[in-house]
Amino acid sequence: MNAKPLSGKVALVAGATRGGGRAMAVELGRAGATVYVTGRTARGVVSETGRPAETVEQTAELVTAAGGAGIATVVDHLQDDQVRELVARIDRDHGRLDVLVNVIWGGDHLVEYGKKVKMWEYDLDKGRRMLRLGVESHFVTSHYALPLMIRRPGGLVVEITDGTEELNHTHYREPFFFDLAKYAPFRMVKALAQEGKEYGCTALALAPGFMRTEAVLEKFGVAEENWRDACAAIPDFAMSETPVFVARALAALASDPGVARFNGCSVSAGELSKEYGFTDVDGSAPDPARYFGEVMRTGQYPDPAGYR
Repeated sequence: MNAKPLSGKVALVAGATRGGGRAMAVELGRAGATVYVTGRTARGVVSETGRPAETVEQTAELVTAAGGAGIATVVDHLQDDQVRELVARIDRDHGRLDVLVNVIWGGDHLVEYGKKVKMWEYDLDKGRRMLRLGVESHFVTSHYALPLMIRRPGGLVVEITDGTEELNHTHYREPFFFDLAKYAPFRMVKALAQEGKEYGCTALALAPGFMRTEAVLEKFGVAEENWRDACAAIPDFAMSETPVFVARALAALASDPGVARFNGCSVSAGELSKEYGFTDVDGSAPDPARYFGEVMRTGQYPDPAGYR
């Protein structure tokens, strides 16, 4: 087995400052890739999320420490000129781009969870900003990156969103603008799967489960070392996973010479753990899609232990 299956490959993880994006960049580096990591928070620069603790420089350093080559670039992916220059830099430095991961979000502070606010009652500026962050930033990045990627066959475009298409098709993720922002990537994947196929380029959507990101751990008042303490108050938290789980799913996909079989598909980390045999850092393989599907089907909460 090749310990560095992505050696010589170049990846761009757009939105890698923290959480799943950071973990994915690190796992690509662990597999040997050169990884350009982007975000809006850098040393001395804080984005609208208001989290100065995590920076793109830290992510790049972690990529390099894992065995890859991490390159930090401060980019606002809603600014055409910044994205254009980023891709031009990758072209100058390497002349290739093999993996593009669109994981940009940063809109949680705009979502009024659980308030049952109708679309026409919602603050339109907040709704519009959600769509710009979760949809426009993704297609702007793909627009500029794909001409470099399709120069050689084997390119992989991965859209990161919440839940699989099957789950989102039957479940309304309130509020309206959040639902739209999280469903749109599925349609982008369908379109790019068709448009990139003749160039040997694969596009797919990858869904993490209930990730214990830095912000989520803080919200529930726990750390990674004692995360189970929050399960008494939030039983669903027992189905949570570290960001490493979806990152291992991404690295497995990027290393798979047969990844084209997923072209146009929506897959979850839980599903792929069965396909590729990886686990989360604690050795478990949580399957939240199956768990929450059972909850929605029956209205009952099964024992999470049977879904890990």
